[in-house]
Amino acid sequence: MQGKRILLIIGGGIAAYKSLLLIRLLRAAGAAVTPVLTRAGAEFVTPLSVSALAGEKVYSALFDLTDEAEMGHIQLSRVADLIVVAPATADFLAKMAQGRADDLASTLLLATDTAVLVAPAMNLRMWHHPATQRNLAQLRADGVGFVGPEAGEMACGEFGIGRMAEPEAIFASIAAALQSGPLAGRHILVTSGPTHEPIDPVRYIANRSSGAQGTAIAAALRDLGADVTFVTGPASVPAPEGVRVVRVETAAQMLAAVQAALPAEVAVMAAAVADWRVANASGSKMKKDGSGQAPALEFAENPDILALVSKGDARPRLVVGFAAETDQVETYAAAKRLRKGCDWIVANDVSPATGIMGGSENAVVLISEAGSEVWPRMAKDAVARRLADRIAAALAD
Repeated sequence: MQGKRILLIIGGGIAAYKSLLLIRLLRAAGAAVTPVLTRAGAEFVTPLSVSALAGEKVYSALFDLTDEAEMGHIQLSRVADLIVVAPATADFLAKMAQGRADDLASTLLLATDTAVLVAPAMNLRMWHHPATQRNLAQLRADGVGFVGPEAGEMACGEFGIGRMAEPEAIFASIAAALQSGPLAGRHILVTSGPTHEPIDPVRYIANRSSGAQGTAIAAALRDLGADVTFVTGPASVPAPEGVRVVRVETAAQMLAAVQAALPAEVAVMAAAVADWRVANASGSKMKKDGSGQAPALEFAENPDILALVSKGDARPRLVVGFAAETDQVETYAAAKRLRKGCDWIVANDVSPATGIMGGSENAVVLISEAGSEVWPRMAKDAVARRLADRIAAALAD
């Protein structure tokens, strides 16, 4: 990041304090930070504190005669290697999506052809509101990159998705955005981990997925410059930094998150989604009654997320499915590719003797219309890099 210039727009909201920590990280890595403070942002952090940490003047007024004479808002927006908005409120995202330019920050964004990365921060209901989701879809279509938001407790006391990503995660996303990789500017959706289908408040049905392979794939795509949306079930490995993380529990929640993340150029559906859910799940913990009879569980099929993505109106250019099998791996996986309508299937043998499920290595077969390609057993990180390279090559054709 040495010698790179970041134009940092600080929006309103309590999360603005994190922008001060982000400036420290960027300066420590050798980047120069030009800060732009919105009127709402100045209600939460002061120009003096921002300027002291950035080591540069803070810009805030659109009609400042001195600033216009020295540089001008057009030039200010074009000398940066990357424009970062953190925090990006629901109001500011709406401005961006609509192309409004009624203050310095929004005018800078409308007057630039520099890449833009935003870190949203808002109440969870504002995040899920249809208007915000429409604005997000428009911004993704415009090529804007995202990091966060994350799930957690908010200043308003509610809990859910809407917290601004931590400064370290934003820093990692900035580093990835500045890389000149073959997937730079491309939005890729990755699903990972198991889903948990509740039986009652303390029990659930799940697959034995650690999420390690999906996590490695998301990181490998990020390293090639992609803008990655990472939808993950309750995995046992941490999500990678520098990607937009959406955490879910059930298959229904994963489907909703996947649909919200589209459009994307590529979808890599590595999650081990439970095929079934308990239709008569109890709202209270089930207890033994001494009769020796187990409760009767009624099952219903979960939505087929891979098929819905492969055959939907917002189908990505390339859809990659996964097939974890214990018998006739290539035969079953090839049939699955045709049945689901995806382009590639990454198949592996997860029989207990292989040690692959939950292990650090994988041995896969890449199945496409051209046939089957057997890859040697290797670390899951290596599998991820090889798959990411193949995706980059496919998009370049």
